[in-house]
Amino acid sequence: MISTADYQSIFLNDRPLMDVRAPVEFAKGAFPNAVNHPLMNDQERAAVGTCYKEAGQQAAIDLGHELVHGDVRQARGEAWKQFAAEHPDGLLYCFRGGLRSRVTQQWLADAGVDLPMVTGGYKAMRQYLLNELHQRIEGGHILVLAGPTGSGKTDVIEACNHAVDLEALANHRGSAFGGTETPQPAQISFENAWSIQWMKRTQSSDKPILFEDESRLIGRIAILPEFLALTKNSPVVALEAPFEERVQRIRRDYAQRFYQHHQVTTQPEQAVVALEDYIRSALQRIQKRLGGVRFKALTEQLEQASMLLVSQNQWSGFDTIIEILLRDYYDPMYTYQFSAKADATVFRGTQNEILQWLQR
Repeated sequence: MISTADYQSIFLNDRPLMDVRAPVEFAKGAFPNAVNHPLMNDQERAAVGTCYKEAGQQAAIDLGHELVHGDVRQARGEAWKQFAAEHPDGLLYCFRGGLRSRVTQQWLADAGVDLPMVTGGYKAMRQYLLNELHQRIEGGHILVLAGPTGSGKTDVIEACNHAVDLEALANHRGSAFGGTETPQPAQISFENAWSIQWMKRTQSSDKPILFEDESRLIGRIAILPEFLALTKNSPVVALEAPFEERVQRIRRDYAQRFYQHHQVTTQPEQAVVALEDYIRSALQRIQKRLGGVRFKALTEQLEQASMLLVSQNQWSGFDTIIEILLRDYYDPMYTYQFSAKADATVFRGTQNEILQWLQR
């Protein structure tokens, strides 16, 4: 029986991981390179857990063998063997690297397959990543990228090889309009991926790591308070972009991208309806801050913009909505928030100018 506890190597080298915890455990938090091939499903795990509390370990083990046998055991064993065949460098783990890992490993060994298990299991690896994340926050070697809505901060982050894209990890673009077509990860999964990405960036360079200036929440994902405190006291790089360029980028990255996604599976008219619902829902989330008059004007403009898109395939009505939101809502908010960081600004410029400065 083989085991490993080299957590840094596991994450830096993207070792494939087979998580044999129950699906409900996996959903609460997992690692980027992990797949869930459970020893027991949620109901079986609950039954075995109850048995363990009431009758002890051996009774729980006996019940587990009773529940996972015959065709069920064979099907799960086949999934494990397929994982091992597809990933010669793969590893398996359960919650603590205990009984479930050993049973899985033994059943694989009985079938002639050796698959190493991770000592300490999920709990130890999760604690390792949390420690690493907190150590890097305490180290404080970062730059903060600020810029008004639509200036292209994500483009800069993606083009910089010593940056971490928190919005990509959170699967959300960080505003009322920032939801994507797929769900956000669990909070714990986000933190695991964040720690791994930051660890990787520090291996290849001793430059400060670039992060976009974020608020407390990215969608429903919470940013660690210690990190927010760090960003408030770190050097700032300010991204500038012309107003019209920002309008075009927002229309492309939010409205047109959403519309094109829905066009693939629906008729154009239905895609417009979906787009209108998406924008109206986002406006409702910031209705209080917009105020009743502005909210009413924007929803009326939304109806006109949708009709124009259906009848003439024109996006100009949506540009009007974006212009109003930028001038009356997002830009004043950015100006106020940036005023607290202005003295910490070490460079300001366009995308290309910032990328050239970062390279130097």
